[in-house]
Amino acid sequence: MTDAPVTKQDKADELPLMGHLLELRNRLLKAVILVVVFFAAMFPFSNELYLYLSEPLRSLLPAGSTMIATQVASPFLAPFKLTMVLALFVGMPFILHQAWGFIAPGLYKKEKRLAVPMLASSIFLFYAGIAFAYYLVFPLMFGFFTATGPEEVAVMTDISAYLDFVLKIFFAFGIVFEIPIATVLLIWTGATTPDSLAKKRAYVLVSCFVIGMLITPPDVISQTLLAVPMWLLFEVGIAFGRVIKPRLDDDSIEADAT
Repeated sequence: MTDAPVTKQDKADELPLMGHLLELRNRLLKAVILVVVFFAAMFPFSNELYLYLSEPLRSLLPAGSTMIATQVASPFLAPFKLTMVLALFVGMPFILHQAWGFIAPGLYKKEKRLAVPMLASSIFLFYAGIAFAYYLVFPLMFGFFTATGPEEVAVMTDISAYLDFVLKIFFAFGIVFEIPIATVLLIWTGATTPDSLAKKRAYVLVSCFVIGMLITPPDVISQTLLAVPMWLLFEVGIAFGRVIKPRLDDDSIEADAT
């Protein structure tokens, strides 16, 4: 049994898929190149960047205490890893712009009008979560940790362990600050309503403290500093959700018009 000949129609159907794959490859390549450029520009200052990142802890260490490196390669690998992550964070707006450029042609006009401000807001909120953790949460949290330890125990944190801990907290707060975006999306897609979410405030507040307990270290300060912003951001999402018309309403209006 011979294979069926490839017709011109078959080739025409394959071209759009190949075109999308080539566009995706080009956009990914641009994003990777930009991240590499940022990394190359920041790597000569990797040690200074690590010192800045560790300042909230180092400033609270007792006299005579310092951070240490328990592994041979840690003095190089810890700043190196920090620089890579920082290059990714700095290049995130451009990466998201490339992702938006890839998916935007498939969206309706009304979807684009909502997606653009939400994309910009998500970037801002992610950075705001990181800044909130660094400038407010870290000083209070590390102050609590360094003050409650036994007097005879010297506080000397490993630089790699500190970096892993800080990146985890950064990621947690960055994701948490996206709660208004997730709330608005749920309302816009018709999955729920602002009134329905408002009735679940008590459950959401308890869930915020449970999540804060699971994500943050086992101290009341950091748990509260994560749970309270989560709840407030949930309320912000409800407020914006009351302003945005659900997508189902838009679709029904378009259907009636046609």
